[in-house]
This record gives sequence, structure tokens and C-alpha cells, in this order.
Amino acid sequence: MRSVDVVELVTSLAKADVKAFVAGGWAVDALLGRQTREHGDLDLAVDERDLPSFLSVLELQGFVVTADWWPARLEFTSADGRVVDVHPVTFAADGSGSQAGLGGERFHYATDGFTSGTIDGRPVPCLSREQQLQFRKGYEPRSVDIHDIRLLNDLRPDP
Repeated sequence: MRSVDVVELVTSLAKADVKAFVAGGWAVDALLGRQTREHGDLDLAVDERDLPSFLSVLELQGFVVTADWWPARLEFTSADGRVVDVHPVTFAADGSGSQAGLGGERFHYATDGFTSGTIDGRPVPCLSREQQLQFRKGYEPRSVDIHDIRLLNDLRPDP
């Protein structure tokens, strides 16, 4: 997925009052303020209460569900090949969040697990450095994960 596509979608979601945070490889690049590699998709952590509005925005942009692992994850693809991987998050009153896993486990988003970065010079909400490092544990890393972890480790810790 191209950076211009990411910015366009994140802007559309913000206009629709959808609480969504860039995750995965694009979030690493957002924290760095520059694109470091090609990205096959855009990962988004989305407030589950905003899913109806989120789905409307994606539908208007030509996306359809291509993988349904509800409640853990949904994947959407457009006719032109853009892919969005959605992780529904249940937010608590303190700002922390929880996401279902495929095996029934829960993934925790810390209260300070959210920040902002930039893509193509535009501010975007994204997961913090520490949150991203936490989510890259517990599985055999792929080459893109090794790349992302190295960059995250080189970043100064979030303030």
C-alpha cells in the first residue's frame, strides 16, 4: 500500500470520527517520519464502537471483506489491490485497550500505547514504540519484523 493511500484513508476515517490508529510496519515508518520499506497492507487498530462508521468509509472507497477472523481481525481488499488489516479494540475508560486473539487470548494496549507520527509529512495517530515492540514478541519474526524491530530499537523511547 502506498503512503498516499494511507494518508487518504486515515484522513477519511478522522473526518468520519472513527478512532483508528496506524499499526504494523506503517506505524514504524510514521514514528520515523519516513518510509523505510514497501508495505503490502495497512494495519489499523480501530475502536470497535466505531466499526459501523469504519465499514461505511471502506465501502465508499471500494473495499470488501476478504478475510473474516472476527472478533480478532478483519481484512479488506479493494479492486486496485489495496489491503487493510483491521484489529478491533475494546477501549476502557482509562484509555487502555484490549483486542481478541485468534486463539481466545487477549492483547493489551497500554494507556500510553498510542501516539502520533507522520506519513508524507501528515500527522497520523499510531501505536507507540513500546506498544509496537510488545506486539512483536511471542512469534518467529519474519524479515520485515526484524527490520521493524531494529528500527524501533534504534528510536528513543517514547516520552
